[in-house]
This record gives sequence, C-alpha cells and structure tokens, in this order.
Amino acid sequence: MRVDTMRSGHITRLATVTGAILVTGACASPGGVAGISTQPPASAEAAAAQGSITATLPAPTPTPAAQAPVKIPKGDAPVLVPPPKVSEFTYAFPVKGCRVSYQSKLLVLPKTTIWTARGCAFVSPISGVVHEVNTKNRWAPSTDRGQDREGRFVTVLGDDGVLYLGGHLDAVEPGIGPGVRVGAGQTLGRIGNSGNARDTASNLYFAISWKTQPSLWWVRRGMVEPWDYLSAWLHGNHTLSPAAETRAVMGRTGATPRCAILCKPRSMPKPTERPDGPGTPDGREMVVGDPSPLTGQ
Repeated sequence: MRVDTMRSGHITRLATVTGAILVTGACASPGGVAGISTQPPASAEAAAAQGSITATLPAPTPTPAAQAPVKIPKGDAPVLVPPPKVSEFTYAFPVKGCRVSYQSKLLVLPKTTIWTARGCAFVSPISGVVHEVNTKNRWAPSTDRGQDREGRFVTVLGDDGVLYLGGHLDAVEPGIGPGVRVGAGQTLGRIGNSGNARDTASNLYFAISWKTQPSLWWVRRGMVEPWDYLSAWLHGNHTLSPAAETRAVMGRTGATPRCAILCKPRSMPKPTERPDGPGTPDGREMVVGDPSPLTGQ
C-alpha cells in the first residue's frame, strides 16, 4: 500500500509538471494574446542568417604633406602716366611750400579764400606780366571801399589772356611792379591779412577775371569760379586752363560790366559841428578833425 501511494503521488507531480509545460507552450505559440508578440527576439546569429547588413565607412582623409610656401613674383614698377595735357599752358598752385585749405563753393563773389600760414609765398599761377600792384594797405573799416578791400595785392595778366589776383598780402616781393615779366611759380609776395581781412587769420584772396582798368576794380575781384582749377593745379593736372570759361563769362557780361555785388562803400558819419566862436576869425564852420585855421596842423 505504501508503494502504491508513493507511485500515485509521483504520477500526480508528473502530471502537474506536464500540464505546466503544455500551458507554457500554448502561450508561446503564434496564436497567443492578440496584439502581443509571442515570438522570442531574434538572436544575432538569426539576424545574420536572415540577411547580412553592411555599413560603408569613409576612408580616412590623408594628411597633406607639408608644402613649401609659394613665392609670388614681384611685378614691375607701375608706369607713371601724367595727366592728359588739356591746354598749351602750364599752371602752378598760387601758394608754395605751405599747407592750405579752401572751400569749393560760392562765397558772395566768384573767388576763393585760401587759408594758410602768414609769410607763405604767393606765386604767379602762370607765366605772364604783372598788371597792378598795391604795396600800401589803404583799407579802412569806416569806409570799406571796394577797391581797397584786398589790401596789398598783385595782379598778373597771364599768357593765356586771364587776369589773376592775389590779395590780403603782408608784403609784395621786391622788384615786382607793373610790366615786370614773371614765370609760373615765381614768388610775388608774402601772405598776410591786410585789407578787410585784418581781423581774420592769414589768407590769400584769389580771383580770376580779365584785364581791365583799375577804375573797374569789381572785375578784378573775381568773375570766374576758381576752385576747379585750383584743385587741378594742386593735385597734379597743371594744364587745366580757365581761359575758355573766362572768355565765355566775358562774352555774357561784356568786358566792362557794371558793379553788382559789394559796390558801395559805407556811409561816412556826419561830421560833428560846433557853433562859430572867437576861434574862427574867418567865420567858417570847424569840424572835428579839421586842421586849425590858425596853425594848419
């Protein structure tokens, strides 16, 4: 009986194990729970058996060998080409050996003010003949006469037929007078602030016009805008000539135009009178500043 009982228990355990195995096999079958894979993950060997996967790796970039520095050959020196010759005349900038500045716009009259240091050389812009010279500073603020505003000045009638004025000079060069022949770049005077520039820094009043009589002083004060020519002469184009423009302006205005700008002097203040007295035996009126009728001083 004991043996049978033991056998029966053993059979029961075997049955239980066998049932568990069968249940496990059923769960692992493809017909398991919907939506849940029942297949075991494929092993590396299985994946290799189904189809091999290959990857292409880029070849390593070769390191370039050290190269010798490239030597760039030196080019030839540039050929200096002078500006085109646009006239038969050669000009010089009217200030020599000094730094300058000037404005390229109309300043009341068609002239320009060239600012530079006192004592710098005013030189003839072209070869020609000295036309007018004023060595005395006759300008007075009380009258401000137009013919005196440039103070000490020199004008040159160039070989191109154009008249050039340099004013506000501190001094006129010795030997410079009307009729003297001068060359382009020759010193005519020293720059200062004479005339109505006495309260400003030293400068050169520079103007372009045509030959005229001293009585037509407003012509010499400037009829042609000069800055384009000044800039050309300063920066290397020494043949740009104002002759054609000067002739054109003179053709429009006539050689003796009437004064139109800054023409009249200031009005003189009315003299202060004093009544007749014993000091005026001839009975005439005396004004302040008159010489004494008795002494003449």
